[in-house]
Amino acid sequence: MVVRVSLKDVAAHAGVSIKTVSNVVNNYQHVAPAMRERVQRSIDALGYRPNLAARHLRKGRTGMIALALPELGNPYFAELAAAVIDAAAEHDYIVLLDHTGGRREQEILVSQGFRARVIDGLVLSPIELETDDLRDRAENVPLVLLGEREYDLPYDHIAIDNVAAARAAVRHLIRMGRREVAFIGDRRGRSEPAQLRVRGWREELTSAGLSADDGLVAATDGWGHADGAAAMARILETGRRPDAVFAYNDPVAIGAMRVLHERGLRVPEDIAVVGFDDVVEGRFGAVTLTSVSPDKGAIGRLAVQSVLARLGGEAPEPRRIRADFRLIERESTLGRPAGDGPGDA
Repeated sequence: MVVRVSLKDVAAHAGVSIKTVSNVVNNYQHVAPAMRERVQRSIDALGYRPNLAARHLRKGRTGMIALALPELGNPYFAELAAAVIDAAAEHDYIVLLDHTGGRREQEILVSQGFRARVIDGLVLSPIELETDDLRDRAENVPLVLLGEREYDLPYDHIAIDNVAAARAAVRHLIRMGRREVAFIGDRRGRSEPAQLRVRGWREELTSAGLSADDGLVAATDGWGHADGAAAMARILETGRRPDAVFAYNDPVAIGAMRVLHERGLRVPEDIAVVGFDDVVEGRFGAVTLTSVSPDKGAIGRLAVQSVLARLGGEAPEPRRIRADFRLIERESTLGRPAGDGPGDA
């Protein structure tokens, strides 16, 4: 039988009050360093573990945050989920994952609080959800939105600047001497992120005095490897051969690179490629992928902090929060370093 160590046991071992132990466990600032060290030694010696469920229940909370994402199989969303889970753990919260499939009816179900009894807050990355779907939301569980869909609603919304990020990607290609840049991944049907990235592509080319040729914009049904491969093949089959490709995301870019390899075209010598999201897969291919890298860790932290701020009544006004991004330059635009090719010593 396992006997659970209590605060009282730790207090007796350390020779201090239960309140002092509680202050150390809850990381209150006003505890002298020597006293904190003394209590921590007793915690370690006895193997004390806080009862997080009881702690949350005392505050009228469950200790769980829901995270609803459209594609758990997409590497970006998998990495984003890990960032949210890590950030929540720092505040002793558990994350409950929901997979919406990017379907409006499922996003409505999630946003309207079908899990409200077991969660303290919801972080939602919508694809098809409309403003009217949220306007009359009756559920009072705090909601934080992720992604680039624009909603004129009183909820915190965390996103990167997609237009600026797309312009940075195209600017890099232009600096590398590319003049005919295709865009792959303009999603068929409505998709604000794709529209914003196409807009950035167009604005940067126009600003540089280059043609933003709609004949080099390839729409896709989805944003996976096969979608990128099919779109790249369609462009090449028209007889056009751009000298660069900017892809909606990394899987689309990797699919496009596969087709280029099969057609005997070299990356980046013949066609340079830039992706978006900087997922792990792009860093370990035969040709590593240049990619726009959103700060996924910051997005995760900001999402959790926003939920907790709402729970604590610390954020009276809804906020539009911009997360940072940067362009990671790799072999798909720079080429291999000298002496790094096959057969080199």
